[in-house]
Amino acid sequence: MKKIALTLLGILATSSVAAAQDETLVSGGLESGGFGAPVVKFSDVGGDFAVFVGGRGGWIINHTFVLGAGGYGLASNIGESPFVREVEFGYGGLELEYINRSDKIFHFSIYTLIGGGGVTSLFDVADGVFVLEPVVNLMVNVTKWFRVGAGGGYRFVSGADQDLSNGDLSAFVGVLTFKFGGF
Repeated sequence: MKKIALTLLGILATSSVAAAQDETLVSGGLESGGFGAPVVKFSDVGGDFAVFVGGRGGWIINHTFVLGAGGYGLASNIGESPFVREVEFGYGGLELEYINRSDKIFHFSIYTLIGGGGVTSLFDVADGVFVLEPVVNLMVNVTKWFRVGAGGGYRFVSGADQDLSNGDLSAFVGVLTFKFGGF
């Protein structure tokens, strides 16, 4: 009986040690930071060169994942007249980002904006649109609190059905990002 009791105690002790060493997706303390960033985007709208300005910000989790938001608006005139703004286009939404090896001077990140916006042409009613915009950035750590990124992606637009079509608003995007914060 004594031998059985010792064997049971040994099994219980072994299983409690094994339970303490389970691998988990998240372990240890959570490190976090945040950033705000002015952004300039270069793209195409309806066959014309377009510049968008805006900003993004987010909560950085364990130097790797970002949960944030961004918003961008068309800053250049699109259409025939250089004096009359013929197209208004703005969009924004949730941004999810993966940052690879953020401690290295040069690293990359991949993020996606999932959201919506609105587009209005000179003689038209506003259209509400859905926007999905994945982007890949090459980032440079300038200082501990400042990073610069250059990258590219594609803006997918759905829901435009007036003067400008989904194809007129969907386009490749060049992105310049200036991140300020605690990384």
